[in-house]
Amino acid sequence: MDLSATEADMVHQKVQAILRGLDGQHAALHSDPGILRWTLHKSLDRNPYSGNIMVGVLIKELEKAELSDNLHYIIPLLHTLMYAITKAAYISDELYERVYVFCKKILTLPKPYCTIGLDYAQRIKTEKKVPGFSYQKMVVSEQNLKKDVSQQQDKVLLFLDPGLVSEAVCNTLLRETQAGQMSHTSVSCMRFVIANSIQAALGKDGDNALLQRVLETQTTEEVELWFQEILSAVERSEQESGGSRRRHSERLREIYDKIVTSPHQEATESKLQRIPLPSPNISVHLWTEDDQLWKELMIFTRETQATDAEIESFKMPDLAMDSEGSEQNRISVWSNDSGIERDLPVVEEKEPTKLYRKPCIKKKDLDPTILLQNLTKAPKGSRTGTLQRLSGQSTEVPSGPDRLPTARVVILGDDRALGRLAKAYYSFRKREARRPHRTLKANLQFYCIPVHGEQSPSLSDMEEAPGEMHELSRYLGQVDRWYDRNISTLCDRISKLAMMPVCPTRDAASDPFILDVASYYLRFGLQPVYFQIYNVKIHFRDLTLEPVEDVFLTELKVEIQDCAFTKLNTITRKKTLVDFRGAGIQVHYKKALASNRGKDASLVLRSAGAIIKAIPNKDTEALVCLNICTDEPTKSSSGRSGLGNSEGLKVSSVQMRSLELRTLSLQMDKDSRRTYTNVSSFEVTPCQEPGYSLQKMRTSRGQGDGKEVGGLSQYMTKSLLLPINTFAGIIQ
Repeated sequence: MDLSATEADMVHQKVQAILRGLDGQHAALHSDPGILRWTLHKSLDRNPYSGNIMVGVLIKELEKAELSDNLHYIIPLLHTLMYAITKAAYISDELYERVYVFCKKILTLPKPYCTIGLDYAQRIKTEKKVPGFSYQKMVVSEQNLKKDVSQQQDKVLLFLDPGLVSEAVCNTLLRETQAGQMSHTSVSCMRFVIANSIQAALGKDGDNALLQRVLETQTTEEVELWFQEILSAVERSEQESGGSRRRHSERLREIYDKIVTSPHQEATESKLQRIPLPSPNISVHLWTEDDQLWKELMIFTRETQATDAEIESFKMPDLAMDSEGSEQNRISVWSNDSGIERDLPVVEEKEPTKLYRKPCIKKKDLDPTILLQNLTKAPKGSRTGTLQRLSGQSTEVPSGPDRLPTARVVILGDDRALGRLAKAYYSFRKREARRPHRTLKANLQFYCIPVHGEQSPSLSDMEEAPGEMHELSRYLGQVDRWYDRNISTLCDRISKLAMMPVCPTRDAASDPFILDVASYYLRFGLQPVYFQIYNVKIHFRDLTLEPVEDVFLTELKVEIQDCAFTKLNTITRKKTLVDFRGAGIQVHYKKALASNRGKDASLVLRSAGAIIKAIPNKDTEALVCLNICTDEPTKSSSGRSGLGNSEGLKVSSVQMRSLELRTLSLQMDKDSRRTYTNVSSFEVTPCQEPGYSLQKMRTSRGQGDGKEVGGLSQYMTKSLLLPINTFAGIIQ
């Protein structure tokens, strides 16, 4: 009892420190909520008996937060609670019931509380009946242990741009991920699932230490046999309408008896045992090619959809039948056959001439509009004609089948890496729109882990404000405090850990802090925040050059070539005057209004350049728009433009052109590698969904008047949005 009381007191103190950190009190490292959350869950690995204690403390704090109307505590505590339940060795029925009642209670709260509460209520309902179900489902999907198309599979793709991320950071991440994969093989993960499922159901009623020893001595074939039997028992208990925990425990007791029954095994005192939760199988890729994201996703699709007829025909050589009926590889050749029987070559009259049709796979006659409708992966809950930023999951649009695999793409870097992701995503969506039969048959989710990268040459001579290169992740931290406390803080820690010397006597898999935090983010960061991607059409002064198009996500920087630009710090709003001579720029824009009925306006200003921001500086900014900042306040046809003030000019689209011989220079997403020079004019508009653009073009061709009247395009998503996952989304 003394040990339980001491453990409960330690857990309570850590939880209280986490809550103080959520209120902004985290000046010291020991009070950082991210570190405290990590140490809290690590204590479950050291003491398997702390599961009940931790869940009891967390649910008590959740009930207090709901009664005292401290809603900003609920989502962080709820995620911490669910992770503790997943990792815990054994949870009592009473605690399961308290958690289930609380999750149902918060269904009356607004989004995202009700969305997350509904998801967790469904999980706990299953967990009450089938203890250990969350652990099993998580490990099986992350490690792809069940080679079945009907089983949901996950793959994590971590992209590192070697031009933006330092070599030390790349080596550190490679070392941690490789150590984690080597320490947990597929067979060891199967042993973990077997032991955890039995221990979660039986508790101390079974000899868990003996069970683990027996599994360690068995062959791979024997472990796979018991693993399949455990999966069958769990699936049967889950699908039973009137099933109970007692009936499920009886099934696993039978399997347990068959595994450990041996005259040579000695029973020991029954105790709960530590069963590790393996990290997801993360595939690290150095981002050296622009189309590398598309290639990796296509490889993942072929791996998970191996039984699909189209993919099988793409992967495997076609088989044809010769005259004797045997199979032979079919080789594609250029045919000169006219298709007329009399044009066939003369054959010997030994047997009647026969025409053979080689076996092939008939291509399904699919309606292109249906393909495009499936292709348009609209954000759930999106609405037409609004400028409010979308966030979170919703049931307004039915989701795809659960059997669809999930590809989780993690981008590690700053705004330059995210800008490159937006460009790759736009290119990927265009490929899908042009080739509907190669649509990605998987759920695609994006994650952002900020880290300090190599300094851009264009920024080396400027004093950048803190967070200037991490505007998007800073905004995510403003709208989601739990993302800020767990993920945004990694920006400094990853760089510091990478610079620390590697201890030769220390096992890299023993304490993988970065990998643990990234795994927590991947498992519980399921609420996306959507960001508009913007298209830029660029015209050059040299008329022999064709106009080009590019996209940006966070920022477009405009400079007059051979003219010093007045530095405008968008964080502190302080100006450093360098040279105010500038040049004349004509600006046409459409003002952004909440009614989405902005009027066109124009102005002429004399400036050395401008910065067009797509990420708001405040989390209270609800409009999805562009913010134009220059170094000169001027008047426009509609009144004061406000370009030089702290707010800037909010527009939904803009055109700029130089009125003098000087040309413009454009830089996308603060990336010096994506710079365009000798530009005469450019136009920025919200990037349209490629599938929508293609269908709209087909509709206009059929009607002949160029107007969009009805058709499928009116039901399709118009704007191309990039979803970045967080823990809570945007809290209204």
